[in-house]
Amino acid sequence: MLPRSRLPRAVALLAVLGLTMLGLTAPVEAKPAKDPRRTQGLFVDPLMPAYQQGGTYRAEIGKRPQALWLSSDYYSRGQVTGVVKNYTARAKRAKKTPMLVVYSIPDRDCGGASQGGLPGAAAYKSWVRAVANGLRGSKSLLVLEPDAIPFYGNAGCQNASGRLGLIRYAAKVLSRTGTWVYLDAGHSNWTPYDGRAALLKRAGIQFARGFSTNVSNFRPLADEKTYASTLLRDLRGLGVKGARYVVDTSRSGAVPSSDGNDVCNPPWARVGAKPRLAFKGAFDGTLWVKHPGESDGDYDPNRDCHGGPPSGQWSNALADGLLNR
Repeated sequence: MLPRSRLPRAVALLAVLGLTMLGLTAPVEAKPAKDPRRTQGLFVDPLMPAYQQGGTYRAEIGKRPQALWLSSDYYSRGQVTGVVKNYTARAKRAKKTPMLVVYSIPDRDCGGASQGGLPGAAAYKSWVRAVANGLRGSKSLLVLEPDAIPFYGNAGCQNASGRLGLIRYAAKVLSRTGTWVYLDAGHSNWTPYDGRAALLKRAGIQFARGFSTNVSNFRPLADEKTYASTLLRDLRGLGVKGARYVVDTSRSGAVPSSDGNDVCNPPWARVGAKPRLAFKGAFDGTLWVKHPGESDGDYDPNRDCHGGPPSGQWSNALADGLLNR
C-alpha cells in the first residue's frame, strides 16, 4: 500500500496513462531539429585544385571552404546526379555543409570569357532536375547562375527573353530539395541596378533563400553589404520579404582599380575575408564561390586578362599574386 503522501500523485499518473492509451490527451510535440547549416561549418573539399597543389597553396587557399561548380561543360546530365551525391556524401561524413554553384544556363556569359551553357530550355530543365536528384536531403547551399540576371537584356544574350523563366524554374526545383538557393545578383559596381530587384522577383527569388553578390568579382565587403541593403529594400517594396544574402569574398582583399573595369585576373587582387556563415539579420555570411588561383579567362574582347590560362584553370602565378607572394 502506498504512503498517503504519494497516493494522489500515483492516482493522477494512472489517470494520465489511461487517458493517453485511450487517445484522449494531446501528444507531447518534439522540438523541431535545428538546421545543421547553422552550426556545423562549411565543407573543405580535399579534391579542390588548391588543396591538391599542396604547400602554401593548400595552407592558404585549399584549406578554406570553396564551392563545387556544376557546369554542363564538365558533367553531362547522366553524370551530374552522381557527382552531386558523391560530393554531398563526403561533406556529410565530415559533418560540414556542402556549397555548390549551378552555371549552365543557355548563352551563359553572353559570349564572354566563360561562354557556353546548355543548348536550350528543355536541355537546361532536364539537367537541373538531374542536379536536384543529387541534392535531396543534403542540406546544401547553392548559388544559382552567376551573372545571368545582371546580364539580362544584354545584346549578346540570345535567350534573354526566356532567361528569367529558366532561373525561376531552377529556383523552384532546387529549393524543393531543401537546398538553400541564392540567385546571383551581380555586384555593387554592376550598374545601373535600379530594376534588379524586379528581375530577381521575376526570376523566382520568393521561392529561394535569397541572393548572392560579388561572385568572381573583387568589390569590398562593405560595398557589397550596402548594395545588398538596397536590393533588400527594393524587394520589400515589391512584396518579397525575408530574403537573405551571401557575399563572395574570395578575391576582395584589395581596393579595386579606380574605373572598376579591370576584372579579368587583375594583378592587384588579393584573397579576402575567410568563408564563414554568420546569420546576422539578412546577412548569411561570406563564401568563397570563385576558387582563388583559377583563371577568369585568357580571352576577352574588351580587356586584357593579364596572361591567364583559360577560364577555370589553375595558375600558380595567379595564386601567388592573390597571396601577395
